[in-house]
This record gives sequence, structure tokens and C-alpha cells, in this order.
Amino acid sequence: MKFCPICSNLLLVELGEQNFRFCCQTCPYISVITKKISKTMKLKRKEVDDVLGGEDAWAAADRTTTACPFCDSMEAFFVQMQIRSADEPMTTFYRCTLCANRWSGD
Repeated sequence: MKFCPICSNLLLVELGEQNFRFCCQTCPYISVITKKISKTMKLKRKEVDDVLGGEDAWAAADRTTTACPFCDSMEAFFVQMQIRSADEPMTTFYRCTLCANRWSGD
């Protein structure tokens, strides 16, 4: 994103007579694009709280013989939570005892 040095509005890219150029919609500023412009920016992921209670909640969870979709384990922890309205069934969240991947099921 480039901004106009005169009025600070966002510049648009348009095809000029022979090449592409930046132009401003509110003032007469025009700048010819002479080279490739690119910038890569790595975004930092926001840290979020574990809505299922973290490691302590899984330590007290019950076990079931549900197959893990990520590995060959045939055992998983499970926790049930009401995440929809009261007239909908509870959602079951699973965590593999072997690979610790999580998934949900109704």
C-alpha cells in the first residue's frame, strides 16, 4: 500500500500510456512505477486462551476407546461442553492420549 505524499490518501494502480502508475483519486498526483515493488511481512500470531481449560482440564478428563484421526491410537480423553443453545445436544471434544491432537464430535 502506498499513500499520496500530498493528501495522504491511498494511491491506486492504473495503466498509463505505456506502463503502470500510481494515481491519487483526490488530487492530481501521479507517479510512474519503474520497478517491481514487494514487501513480505511475517505476522505474529495472537496468543489466545485455551477455551477447554488447558492441561489441567485434560488431566481430569475421562477416557474412551475412540480412534484418533491423526494417528493409530485407539484411546482418547474426552470432555463435553454445551456450546450451543440449551435445546441442542452437547459437543464432545477429544484429545488423543498418544499424539495430543484435538478434534470435536457431536
